[in-house]
This record gives sequence, C-alpha cells and structure tokens, in this order.
Amino acid sequence: MALDAGPSQQIKVMTQATLSSHDRGSTMRGARPSLLIGCSSVMYELKAEVDRVARSDAKVLITGESGTGKELVAQAVHTGSGRADRPFIAVNCAGLSETLLETELFGHVKGSFTGAYRDKLGKLEIADTGTMFLDEIGEMTLRMQGLLLRFLETGELQKVGADRMTGRVNVRVLAATNRNLRDMITQGTFREDLFYRLNVIHLAVPPLRDHREDIPELINHFLGHFVGAAGNVACGVSPEAMSLLTAYHWPGNVRELENVIERIAVTSPNPVIQGDDLPLEIRIRNGVSFRPRKERRRTVADDLYRRLIEERESFWNVVYPLYMQREITRSNMRDLVRKGLEEARGNYKIVARLFNMEQGDYKRFLNFLRKHDCQVPFKEYRT
Repeated sequence: MALDAGPSQQIKVMTQATLSSHDRGSTMRGARPSLLIGCSSVMYELKAEVDRVARSDAKVLITGESGTGKELVAQAVHTGSGRADRPFIAVNCAGLSETLLETELFGHVKGSFTGAYRDKLGKLEIADTGTMFLDEIGEMTLRMQGLLLRFLETGELQKVGADRMTGRVNVRVLAATNRNLRDMITQGTFREDLFYRLNVIHLAVPPLRDHREDIPELINHFLGHFVGAAGNVACGVSPEAMSLLTAYHWPGNVRELENVIERIAVTSPNPVIQGDDLPLEIRIRNGVSFRPRKERRRTVADDLYRRLIEERESFWNVVYPLYMQREITRSNMRDLVRKGLEEARGNYKIVARLFNMEQGDYKRFLNFLRKHDCQVPFKEYRT
C-alpha cells in the first residue's frame, strides 16, 4: 500500500510484541532489530515517521490502549537513533509505589532509609547518554511528577537521602500512557507543565481492530516464534481459522493476539490450526460454535481464568492466596481446573503452563490439588 500523502500531526501506528524473551529486558544495546511488523498504510507511515523522529533528541509521548505495543514504538525510536548503542532503560510507573519509584529513577545513598545498606544508582543515571522509557506515566503521583519535571528542565539528579545534587546526565526521555492526560489535567491529577514538556512529539497507537489487514502477518510471526518450543506442533492456520481471527475485535490488542497464538501453539494437536482450536470467545463472537456448550452466567472460575489466561497472572499469586484465605471454595477451584483441562485437552502439564507456573512447579501444583481434594479426572478431556 502507498503512504498517505503528507505527514500527519498525530501519527497513528500499529505495533506488536515482536521481541523474543531475551530481547525484552529493560536494557538493550547495539542491536537494531525490526520491531514493527505489518504492511498496512499506517505501518509504512509509522516507519517513515520513526526514522524522522529518531534523528532528533526530542521527547516523545506515546499514547494508546493497553496491549497495542507502546514500548515497541519507544524501542523503535531508540534503535533508529544515534543512541542505539547506548542503554535503553524501561520503567513501569504503575508497578511501583511513589517511594520505590523515586529510588528506582534517582537512586539512593547509603543509610537514607531502613534497608539502604549501600548506595544505589538510579535508572536515569544508568541510562546516561541513552534512552529512558517511562511507561504508564499517567500513574505517577503529583509529587513524582514534580521531581520528574525538575529533572527534565535541568538534567540534574538528586538521590534519595542526598542533601545536594549528585550529578547531571544526558538522557532522552520517552513516555507512554493509556490514559487521557488532558482529562487528567482538567481533573488536577496530572501537571500541565509536565504534559507540555513530554508532549514534544505525539505518537498515537491505534487499536488492532482498526488495521485488521496486519493480523495474518502478525499471526505468522508469532507462530514462527512459538513453533517447535516444548513440543508444539502448530505451524500454520487454516483459512477458516484465519477468517475468525481476523474478524475478532481484539479488546486486548496485539498482546491478546500473541497470548492466544501461544495458547493455541501449546494446546493444539494439529500442525494446522483449525477453527475448532480457537478460544471460545473468538468463536462465539463471530457467531460460530464448533463445540456446542451450554450458555451460563459468568462464574468466579471464569473471572479467575480470564486473569490467568488473558492477563498472564500466576496461579500462585492470584488463585492460591484466595483459596488459602477461604475467599474461594473447593468448587470454584475445581471449576477453574476443569476450564484448564478443557483447553489443554486433559494434559495437566499444559494446564500448569497455561496458569503461568514455572516448569518446576508441576509436581507442586498436583500435590496442592490432591491435598485439598481439588483434582479433576483428566480422561474425559482427552477426547
């Protein structure tokens, strides 16, 4: 497809989680992988715009729904820049409390708080001469916003517990959020001066449903990544299954697509994925039901299963504590295990993987189920 004529003021882009697990760390040096996949017009426009943006040191604000691949856009800007052989450091502002985020970004000095047994470098200092990516910037508290604004204006660092500035660094800052920062400014929860400091260049990442023509290429990429891993046999997609996957609305965007393809690669016994292999929500959404199932109201097990499968949370962090604290019942636990066995076609080892457990947790999982009488016979799911 040809590029749209003329550069747009607000760039709409499509990205995907194309990096393998060893590429997804917080620091990346030197390599210049192709991070963006797709042949749609927005992809051509994106790649051209990333090339232009990368040549400067301007700050970039990346917005879009969760799962669209905002960090991949940031990495593409970094790897196309003159800082590509320097560190790329990513910090998720939503995953840390204010105190932890401050010490994570700025570092601390020995004795500044209980447990500070030695000086610690902050991520901003580690990223010197490189790129700092601040994900979920909209979750930052007003106090932290003030500290970040001061750093952006001066480049000076003051570690937690230090009584004076401890140095100056040269860092390009990229930020991302799935929230509407202008609305937050109106509500008084985000600083307007920080917004304008960050929003020098704005890249808006559209949801996957807005450029479905890229879905087949993404699916082939993910299948290529997962094929052959741990005995997976799926290496292709039937036309019928591809049609269903392309028509689905993908509320979780490209991250959801990647997770679905990984699940199918793990559970499908077929080298070519059929419509029958697709998750129920995709088949039902498109008016197709290959495996007739009785309709019912959403249960506790449904909600827990969604958190495990779609949000990739661990069984031990989500389900186990609720059961041990008696917030869910043995019946809820059995229902959850049944859902896993149905998806895994009766294979408990695959259930453990679906529930995001480490490889060595398989026996621990079975012992837990036996001890609490939550184990479900698997043979009926092998057909």
